[in-house]
Amino acid sequence: MTQGGQIAEPQEETGAGGSGGGRDGTRRRRRRLLPWKHRRDLDPAQLRRRRITVRSLLAVTLVCLGTLGWSVGRALTYPGKDSTTARLAEWARDHELGFVVDKLEDWQYRMNPPKVGGTLSPDALARMNDTAPATPSPAHIAAQPLIPLRAPMTPMVSPGLPGEGVYRTLASAHGEPVVQGTYVRPDSEHTSYEAAVAWISGKYARFQLHPGFREPGGTFDVPPTIPKGQRTGLVATWNGGFRITDGGSRGGFYLDGRTAGELRDGAASEVFYRDGSMKLGVWGRDVRMTPDVVGVRQCLELMVDNGRVVPDIDDASKWGVSDQSKMFVPRSGVGVTAQGDIVMVVGQALDARSLAALMQRAGAVRAMPLDMNRAWPSFMSYDGSKDPADPKPTNILDFEDPPDRYYVQATRDFVAVYAR
Repeated sequence: MTQGGQIAEPQEETGAGGSGGGRDGTRRRRRRLLPWKHRRDLDPAQLRRRRITVRSLLAVTLVCLGTLGWSVGRALTYPGKDSTTARLAEWARDHELGFVVDKLEDWQYRMNPPKVGGTLSPDALARMNDTAPATPSPAHIAAQPLIPLRAPMTPMVSPGLPGEGVYRTLASAHGEPVVQGTYVRPDSEHTSYEAAVAWISGKYARFQLHPGFREPGGTFDVPPTIPKGQRTGLVATWNGGFRITDGGSRGGFYLDGRTAGELRDGAASEVFYRDGSMKLGVWGRDVRMTPDVVGVRQCLELMVDNGRVVPDIDDASKWGVSDQSKMFVPRSGVGVTAQGDIVMVVGQALDARSLAALMQRAGAVRAMPLDMNRAWPSFMSYDGSKDPADPKPTNILDFEDPPDRYYVQATRDFVAVYAR
């Protein structure tokens, strides 16, 4: 103790002949605050150890940075037409950083929520009102049409706009409108956004499940693309569901005898058969494994069952990440009608309830969710009138990827539809 009760500072080592006072003592006291000693205070053995430590830390840092750069570089340059944003998000999810992606998406949504009210853009209004049927050449007109255009769908918003809910031909085969579609506004609040509804004849179409080369990955007999030479008769494609590999789909993927993930009883399932037909339902209740099954794609649970929206549609925990289930974002879903036809819905601003309501309004007696967010939903129709071997694809709604996304290697699984 010093006079006045002050605690004395510890004496600094001054070395031989040193007093520890004056500027030299101050310099030494400051130096001791550094994380390590000055090199001139180290003996040769200590200097060697420091050099080894520094070089090792530098080498580890360079290896880590190089590995990170190589990993991200691969994600940014793999084949396909995924956007940079989608590639980085997938890379993050592959490296246990999905929670970061979810938080960023939540933040972006809160900063830029979907607009409430308003009207459709001029382009969207023109597309909705373009209900003139495609006019095939006389040689392709069926003498007695087998597939009539569907009756108009009652719009979700009243009063409806010109052309809203009115079906038109999206793709034809032998003069028959095998694929039809219409546009509606999704609900009475988000009136400046569009949802599209596609209908496909179950009787006059055949369905093929394709893998993605990254999701579910692996090697299958079916390619992750629709290559040249296999496009004749192609009339439609649509996207797959939540990821199998990270468990997001809560189900599995099966194709030609190989399984990714695990087929789960109770999961909503698209099921594909050897004769080209397709069914949709609860695995283990409506559909199950038989010798005729060639493909299964599971994703979450049914949103529409027995012709009704399921009672727990507002249970956010059932439809992916809790917060995002209630967000009005791009979403997609697929269903089956009582007659065995397929309906597919994509929308620009949908939550779980509005997606389910649209599929039910479109005639689905059973329907399930597929993928969401701008990068993944898609529905394309194909026009083979000019070149049957290489039909021209058209997006039913404008999302992130171009309409020919399945003419190159696809990162995620998808469904291709051909006319019989």
